[in-house]
Amino acid sequence: MKRELEGYVFFKDAKFHPGRIYIENGKIKSVEEIPEVSLSPEESKQYIIPGLVDVHSHGCFGHDTCDADPDGLREMIKFEESRGITSYCPTTMTFHEDKLTKVVKVVKEVAKETKTIKGIYLEGPFISREKCGAQNPEFIMKPDAKMVRRLNKASGNLCKVVAIAPETEGALDFIKELSGEIVCSIAHTTSDYDTAVKAIKNGAKEITHLYNALPVYSHRNPGVIGAAMDDEDIKVELIADGVHVHPAVVRNTFRYFGADRIMLISDSMEATGMPNGKYSLGGQDVYVEGRLATLKDKTIAGSASTLYDVMVEAIKMGVSKEDAIVSATRTPAKQIGIFDKVGSIEKGKDADLLVVDKDFNLKEVVISR
Repeated sequence: MKRELEGYVFFKDAKFHPGRIYIENGKIKSVEEIPEVSLSPEESKQYIIPGLVDVHSHGCFGHDTCDADPDGLREMIKFEESRGITSYCPTTMTFHEDKLTKVVKVVKEVAKETKTIKGIYLEGPFISREKCGAQNPEFIMKPDAKMVRRLNKASGNLCKVVAIAPETEGALDFIKELSGEIVCSIAHTTSDYDTAVKAIKNGAKEITHLYNALPVYSHRNPGVIGAAMDDEDIKVELIADGVHVHPAVVRNTFRYFGADRIMLISDSMEATGMPNGKYSLGGQDVYVEGRLATLKDKTIAGSASTLYDVMVEAIKMGVSKEDAIVSATRTPAKQIGIFDKVGSIEKGKDADLLVVDKDFNLKEVVISR
């Protein structure tokens, strides 16, 4: 199938230019800049951006990755695609190995049917009890590299990221052993600055949901956040949903780290796209009102926003639209090793594209399938 799209295209220089995209057989055949006067009145009112890449999402539309339900996962993918997320990593919670094995096998099964699933994010069970958040402490265990390899084999090598609290016994050796095989992300931790630095030197490449389930940054105890600031190779996840992180902190995080180091994520749970009410996350009851999802004790438990919602919210907070788009597309695609196929609008890449108006209302989702 052939198609042309025209409008203000988000080119690989991370800027908008009037442009034309030729699509053939699900691939971008060419992208070219055109005179602004060539755009029709309708085309001059629209932006064309890459499909979004959500590397950290537990669920949506009444379903959760850890349900290990293939039909539920299929419904999740359909919902995510309808909201502009064309690359997606189903994310697990802290459970025992038998449960996680069933989960990753289901993801493997559904991934054979859709190109949208690009990997699996293992959030737990190698985390701190003191910072477990909405994770179930009953299933927390010591870091086990062999277990990760077993899960990765069961998934068909889909596991892209594993969360780890570096202060736990054996964590530094775990990170060193798995470095190069899977992205180790510092998460749900009480780690101090020195321990976080050691984790990074051993191969950790990412910080899970920056500011959340981490020690507070201070001038005398910079902790994990300070260690991330010190290393330009570290990428950080950020939930800019208006609930998890204050807008001023979101703006200043972009000023300090820059869009090429920030991955906007949804960290969404099954209530996303659903009415207010009682839901579940990791086997625990979650109460949702608007975008706020909490446990009974008011601990924030994931989000009720899609990555598209998060990107738009970041723009409303004062982040430039260009930076917000990069952090929802190019940066996460590079981090999990899929930038050769998605994450930008370039010749030869998958034709995963979003057409939006100038207020960032989503008009159309073009998917390469």
